[in-house]
Amino acid sequence: MKKILAVPAAAAAALALALTGCASEAGTEAAGGLQIDVPEIPMMDKLGDNEKEVNILAWSGFVEPAWADTFTQETGCTVNRKVFATSDEAVQLMRTGEYDLVSASGDASLRLIVDGNVQPLNTELIPNFSDDIVPGMKGQLYDTLNGNVYGIPIGRGANILEYNSDVVTETPDSWNIVWEKDSPYAGKIAAYDSPIYIAEAAVYLMSSQPDLGIKNPYALDEKQLKAATDLLKQQNAMVSEYWSPATNISSFTGGNSVVGTSWEVLRKATADEKFKSVLPKEGSTGWSDAWMLAADAKNPNCGYAWMDYTSSPEVNGAIAMNFGMAPANGAFCDTSADAKAHCDYYNATDEEYFKKVWFWTTPIDQCLDGRTDVKCTNYQDWTNAWATVKG
Repeated sequence: MKKILAVPAAAAAALALALTGCASEAGTEAAGGLQIDVPEIPMMDKLGDNEKEVNILAWSGFVEPAWADTFTQETGCTVNRKVFATSDEAVQLMRTGEYDLVSASGDASLRLIVDGNVQPLNTELIPNFSDDIVPGMKGQLYDTLNGNVYGIPIGRGANILEYNSDVVTETPDSWNIVWEKDSPYAGKIAAYDSPIYIAEAAVYLMSSQPDLGIKNPYALDEKQLKAATDLLKQQNAMVSEYWSPATNISSFTGGNSVVGTSWEVLRKATADEKFKSVLPKEGSTGWSDAWMLAADAKNPNCGYAWMDYTSSPEVNGAIAMNFGMAPANGAFCDTSADAKAHCDYYNATDEEYFKKVWFWTTPIDQCLDGRTDVKCTNYQDWTNAWATVKG
């Protein structure tokens, strides 16, 4: 059974603003009319005894013995971890029913919610989901619908412009050097290998072709998707490598690429000062990860225990430092000099910085910018378009 969750006007404005990640008019435009069909899944109203285990799907670096073993000692819940490489893989694995929890990025979370793969969460059962969680990671529309929370935030980051300063000698301030066909770095441009990369083209088109009327890079009608796809096809001739997290670093350090989209943690991992990064004036896309509990979780009590445990300043901070991202729990930043340095590097509590970031969100038929006079393109449409880009 499905029900339509109508987002109240005031909440819709706030949630849509959080969804976009940008302090723009998108939040106001979405106010009042946004409704999303979601399955009616009950929320746990109380906790029971912990089961003996919890099965977790996670990005590499999110579930490590350094904190998982302590969790088992404290709760009696043995942690069984499976690492996934992409959001698409995570979605497919969650649909098998074999996992209790997943660390979902925004390009997966809305798919999981709308398809009924995850359940709403009772945050009163998660004491560490407190005021210490940074404001920009609460109430995001990609994991919060109509006041129902589906995701407990872990960390976030921007998709930055990385460049080799030995070659790109002037600090770039625009994405134009990776999109325009007269780029002097054609043939040496790195691009992310995923349909969600279409949103990066859309962000650039928002400023370079404002007549297209793109207000949210994850809410593209057919005309807007075609424009983004055409721009990607133009870029294709200039791309040196479509990277995954496993290949990004070698693409830059090996000289195959000298400029392109990247993650701050990957740039830092090059361990070479000549590789620098910038958040261009047009803004960027980004990612925000959250724990989500399977709708049919076999070990929900251990799942809740894990979400609370990993939301503490110490453990959330350990995950953030291990992976290389801004932590969700801002209190971690005050725990030590190393913690403060980490938070400063990743702009952890700088909401002005993250206002320029449009966090990954699954595109769906309903226009997430609030338009009702057109049908927007969904993730399958984006996947089909992406296939035409790469040929």
